[in-house]
Amino acid sequence: MYTKEEIDSLNIKYADASAQELLQSFMSQYGARLALSSSLSIEDQTLTDMMLRIDPQANIFTLDTGRLFPETYELIDRTNEHYKVKLKVYCPQTEALQQFVATEGINPFYESIEKRHACCEVRKLEPLRRAFRDLDVWVCGLRSAQSVTRSDMRLIEWDERHGLLKINPLIHWTEQQVWDYIKENRVPYNRLHDKGFPSIGCEPCTRAVRRIDDVRAGRWWWESPDHRECGLHVR
Repeated sequence: MYTKEEIDSLNIKYADASAQELLQSFMSQYGARLALSSSLSIEDQTLTDMMLRIDPQANIFTLDTGRLFPETYELIDRTNEHYKVKLKVYCPQTEALQQFVATEGINPFYESIEKRHACCEVRKLEPLRRAFRDLDVWVCGLRSAQSVTRSDMRLIEWDERHGLLKINPLIHWTEQQVWDYIKENRVPYNRLHDKGFPSIGCEPCTRAVRRIDDVRAGRWWWESPDHRECGLHVR
């Protein structure tokens, strides 16, 4: 448990650190008790590249909800091949998922925010909690410019819900900075980004958007923008 004063102090300490310097420091302190929870976004692919350059055995995992795009599954394979690693993959509990589908149907998330959150709970949040069991630090690819729900997030935070220190090395990066890193370092990325998908989640809950739209406008597009989180980053 970190106090507000301790979190403030950490943010001051690392205010001028680069993303790589921040990762290097925390990875050396926490070792295997630190992990990147990767959604395979361009931000998380950037962090994957940075972390594996620091330590080829870096702890990186992703969540397979069972409803991802084929391009996303293909990216997992390309990432593993490119870095000569095997990303850890956490899946929903079979019985819980079967019960949810039997009760609510296959696509209940269009009906209400409550049902969408319930789907995210079974497919994402419960597997995430299992992934967090042996961790002290959670690395995230959040950027403050991504959406209204992330505009006031900080470089280092205390995640009360999960009881973890949460670091956001790219919080102040622009989308262009991320793409520059991806291209300069030949980092594998989801081919859907070239087809109008700036943010990619489950296939039924994601659609392509116009270039002028918010980067997360295609996620749960039928809901109000201030509700468009799955619960992973609720503060």
